[in-house]
Amino acid sequence: MSDAFKSVKIDTENHGGDNIKEKILVMSGKGGVGKSTFAANLALSLALKDKEVGLLDIDMHGPSIPRILGMLGEKVYGQEKAIVPTKYRKNFKVMSVGFFTEVEDAIIWRGPMKHNVIKQFINDVVWDNLDYMVIDSPPGTGDEPLSIAQLLGKGTKVIVVTTPQDLALADVRKSINFCKQMSLEVLGVVENMSGFVCPHCGTLTEIFKSGGGEKMAKEMNVPFLGKIPIDPKVVEYSDAGKPYIEAVRDSETAKALDKILSQFAV
Repeated sequence: MSDAFKSVKIDTENHGGDNIKEKILVMSGKGGVGKSTFAANLALSLALKDKEVGLLDIDMHGPSIPRILGMLGEKVYGQEKAIVPTKYRKNFKVMSVGFFTEVEDAIIWRGPMKHNVIKQFINDVVWDNLDYMVIDSPPGTGDEPLSIAQLLGKGTKVIVVTTPQDLALADVRKSINFCKQMSLEVLGVVENMSGFVCPHCGTLTEIFKSGGGEKMAKEMNVPFLGKIPIDPKVVEYSDAGKPYIEAVRDSETAKALDKILSQFAV
């Protein structure tokens, strides 16, 4: 693990988030729904609109953001009692535990350690003034989302990502109930992998069915932000470290994300 990370003292008196206008926590009830890919492309979309954006990856055990953004091998460094984040572009800063570890490293931390690291990522990283901070949280309602909700406090908003299957939707309800108990505003639900748009003829095929997320959002009395279809190129470009919002800008997937973004980004 990086010496820069070990050497920075945690400021327990400083409450993070004061220099951030909008804080958006991306959650999912279970893994494998494309949450990290959505979070990375959401943050980049905001940056492409000339906003000052920070992307914070708090998935301690499976950080995906460095790979999705093509930043594997990037390092951060310490500056006195602060950590300087990496930059994907001038107005887009990124922080992840993945910058301090090797890909094969197993992070074996209990809750208090994870809480302290997340606190450090909020309080001691040189974020400067941000229009948006997007936080990629691990699946579920465990230590990491609880810590970030407590540390960022009031004003934190949540987008919950799901797929159309009933198995995924059952767990999403738990995420929404978590938000209600923590007094977090739910910006809405996104139904990912919702149908497959043929790249040749444009026909939509509902491989995993569709509409479950919208129905669930209505039942839970939270907004439904939209559906994002499956696109094989998303997987291809994500593995190659090329966010689809740049690589395939005119795809139906990118257009769906733009439509979602237009509902809350100013």
